[in-house]
Amino acid sequence: MIGIKSIASYVPTGGVDNYAQGAKFGKEEDFILGKIGSAFLPRKDDAQETSDLCVEAAKALFANHPELNPESIDALIVVTQNGDEEGLPHTAAIVQAKLGLPTHVAAFDISLGCSGYVYGLYAMKGFMEAAGLKNGLLITADPYSKIVDPEDRNTAMLFGDAATVTWMGEDPVWTLGKSAFGTDGSGAAHLKVTDGLFFMNGRQVFNFALIKVPAHLQLLLETSGLTSDQIDAYCIHQGSAAIVDAVARRFEEAQPEKFVKDMLETGNTVSSSIPLLLEKHAFDNRWKRVAISGFGVGLSWGSAIIERP
Repeated sequence: MIGIKSIASYVPTGGVDNYAQGAKFGKEEDFILGKIGSAFLPRKDDAQETSDLCVEAAKALFANHPELNPESIDALIVVTQNGDEEGLPHTAAIVQAKLGLPTHVAAFDISLGCSGYVYGLYAMKGFMEAAGLKNGLLITADPYSKIVDPEDRNTAMLFGDAATVTWMGEDPVWTLGKSAFGTDGSGAAHLKVTDGLFFMNGRQVFNFALIKVPAHLQLLLETSGLTSDQIDAYCIHQGSAAIVDAVARRFEEAQPEKFVKDMLETGNTVSSSIPLLLEKHAFDNRWKRVAISGFGVGLSWGSAIIERP
């Protein structure tokens, strides 16, 4: 059974002080911490490409697991909508070369934003099991610093750059349970890039998350035959502190404290936000069952249950 064996990450040390940005935009500390939830936003160096972030995360994984070497990798998926240069060739091919992975590796990108990690987990699991593969790397890297206008008060204080890599294979630490997905392309205009700059209708995105995510998590529990008492934690996309708090309040069956919120030093890292939470919180505690949910660009959403075997 293919599942999650380990997670590693790369978060740039340089970045932007959100208090300084808040002063520029006339925002007080209560707004920065209570609504945005991030005091610092990591930023890649100007010389770094998306593939470089991917490579740094993969190097951290290999360093943590000497038993895993590049020659043993069969599959590589990169979840990104901000790949190298203009997106051709696919970033996964560039990462394959930079990491020195074997040429028999299957490498491709998934063009999804904040829901991309959940989609990527199940795409990788299905692909590996269908093809009889042993070791896969699911990488997330979506540096929004490439597209966010630093003068846009609606987006400049939200997004941080980061990359994660999830090692998927047999004998996992976390198995993948029931999942559910959805798409509403009629909301595409709420999150889009035009002429190289990112636009977000914050109110529409907030309303979308508040209406869709709690109901989707409830549906997931029902189809899994579970109650909220059987879920140890909810690791949902860290869009902002306000979104996480609102979803937690709206989802009546769960105690709000079960919703993990940890974006103070990272901001909204798009498809990397859920694996960053899992890396930090899900491997060194007694959690047995966790619900994850990603939602955003598309509009797109995906939720799943992961369990310790």
